[in-house]
Amino acid sequence: MKYFPDSALVQLEFDKIQSLLEEHCKTEMGKQMAAELRLHTHIDYVRTALQQAHEYKQLVLLQEHFPNDAVLNLKGELRLLSIQGAVLKEDQFMQLRRLAESMHSIFRFFDSDRRVTYAGLHGVIAHTHYEKKITALIDEVLDEAGQVRDNATPELAKIRMQLFRKRTELRRVFDRILQKLNKQGYLADIEEAFLNTRRVVAIFAEHKRMVKGILHGESDTRKTAFIEPEETIEINNEVFALEREEQKEVYRILKTLTTNLGAYGPLLGNYHDILGLYDFIRAKARLALDMDGNYPMITPHSQLHLVEAYHPLLLLYNRKNNKPTIPVSLTLNKEHHILVISGPNAGGKTVTLKTAGLIQLMLQAGLLVPVHPSSQLGIFRQLMIHIGDTQSLEFELSTYSSHLKNMKYFMENANGKTLFFIDELGSGSDPNLGGAFAEVIMEELARKHAYGIVTTHYLNLKVMANKVKGIINGAMGFDEEHLLPMYKLMVGKPGSSYTFSIAQRIGLDQHLINRARKLVDEGHFRLDKLLNKAEQDLQKIEQKEKELQKLIKENERLKKEYEILSDKERLHQQQSLLKLQNKIREEELRYLKDMERKMKQILVEWKRTDDKQKVMKQAEALLFRKREKQINERQEKKVQEKFLEVGGDARVGDQVKILSNNQVGKLLEIRDKRAIVKIGNLPMNVKLADLVVVQERPKVVE
Repeated sequence: MKYFPDSALVQLEFDKIQSLLEEHCKTEMGKQMAAELRLHTHIDYVRTALQQAHEYKQLVLLQEHFPNDAVLNLKGELRLLSIQGAVLKEDQFMQLRRLAESMHSIFRFFDSDRRVTYAGLHGVIAHTHYEKKITALIDEVLDEAGQVRDNATPELAKIRMQLFRKRTELRRVFDRILQKLNKQGYLADIEEAFLNTRRVVAIFAEHKRMVKGILHGESDTRKTAFIEPEETIEINNEVFALEREEQKEVYRILKTLTTNLGAYGPLLGNYHDILGLYDFIRAKARLALDMDGNYPMITPHSQLHLVEAYHPLLLLYNRKNNKPTIPVSLTLNKEHHILVISGPNAGGKTVTLKTAGLIQLMLQAGLLVPVHPSSQLGIFRQLMIHIGDTQSLEFELSTYSSHLKNMKYFMENANGKTLFFIDELGSGSDPNLGGAFAEVIMEELARKHAYGIVTTHYLNLKVMANKVKGIINGAMGFDEEHLLPMYKLMVGKPGSSYTFSIAQRIGLDQHLINRARKLVDEGHFRLDKLLNKAEQDLQKIEQKEKELQKLIKENERLKKEYEILSDKERLHQQQSLLKLQNKIREEELRYLKDMERKMKQILVEWKRTDDKQKVMKQAEALLFRKREKQINERQEKKVQEKFLEVGGDARVGDQVKILSNNQVGKLLEIRDKRAIVKIGNLPMNVKLADLVVVQERPKVVE
């Protein structure tokens, strides 16, 4: 991404964001990536970087551990691997092993589900593989403590066995000598020591000539002499020789291991870069958590739609000091691609401008930004900024000359992929002449379809904003009642500078304010006053809108509560119906069992008695009631096919079904707990509790 001037990133305080990001990095590579953070114009790169940071942020929020705890800076070790004849030390091999183990843990982390859930993070290792041969080669030579194993080679095993035996022999001989000298009273307090890698005894200086051996030195006080006894000289020589052989063999083993691992040098280098990249991604996620950074929607075309955007540094500062931060919402699109912000000094115009600029820089650097996730941001190819006094001492340019010089660059180089920010356009010159030039600059930038934000106090720019296509007004809110800025952007209308209101706020004499008003052009004063009144009216409308929204939310809440109660009542009715159906089935089962029992009794009676006629009458009576029951069931089925039970309290005029005989009629009258129902042309007096409201089922059209 191109930017102008060279100090643009510093003016927007992007360097402070880099410092905060670098503080979260643990590895040297992560810190280097933060210090060299670039602004990208390739949308796929930006999306990938944002997705990775967003996924790592989700991991942290879900308290799910990602295995990149190892802080490894192994550039020196990896460089030695690529040099022929170089030899790494044991601790360096253990660091490389730790690097390989860390990668192994990361590969195991990405199971089949996590590869989908955290596709961005998995993409970092998608084009590499884990090579277990690396740890196998190291484990064949070094143990867990990082020491060369005795069985690394047969030669080393043989040398160390000999060395063990000689040291044991030396210890036995030395112990005998110490006992002998101790009895003679020659030993000093420390008794023995190692000097020049040789084992020696500590003798009182006055007895040093009484002990045969080699004098290796004396103490600083000259009271103790260190002597290698004659009996141990040969054994010490043999131990020394074996130790030299051991060192040579260990060196040869480590050299061979270095050569063997050199084949995996590029892969290990790739592992090192991957761990550094994961550290950098983790730092971006941590920074996002600090400043409530989110992943907004990214669009391929130029656009700036900020919803509840915060200036990240201001947010951190205010949070540290327990102060509130007012978010800003604004939109720059094809129809309105230049926003002219007016309003009082110290009202937040420059902060709003810097908020939009810094958020865009952070986004194109792949950082999550403190905006609502519904925000939509495009990708711009160049950024231009003009903030504050740009007087150039080197070229002896005045403030306004330098201002025009920058505006010349803006107009010559701006296009539809440019995002620009101009603070106090036209300042530093005569208001009328400077205002005229400001209009020309604005019209030219609008003609080139550049996107940007301009702050100004010029009334002519406020007026032209609603006339020139692509330019829209905006104003910073001001509480005239308390004479305090609201730090809130209102888009769609120009704002007053509140010059006289601020003068009253600071306590300027009223007669001086009145004199100043008389000197102001009447039309100019009326326009500023009109803007002032329009802004205050808009604030009142917004307050009433907030109250209305509050009432709407309360209504929605009550509606949800009613729906919940309604669902509970519907469930209760369904449960009651189910219980009733179960009760009917139980009654039918009892009826059938009773019929079976009675038929068996009749059969037994038929066999026992001679009065067959009496038994036949009993059977007919029983079967007749059964046929009556079947008729009632058929009647009920017909009614169910034609009518649908709707339930509820029965009212006069409703179609109702009599539960006892399954007949349907019209409810004519209700008398306490009784009801008059017309069945055909015949009225019937039935219990009110024996009725259920029904309605005809809709006919199916074939």
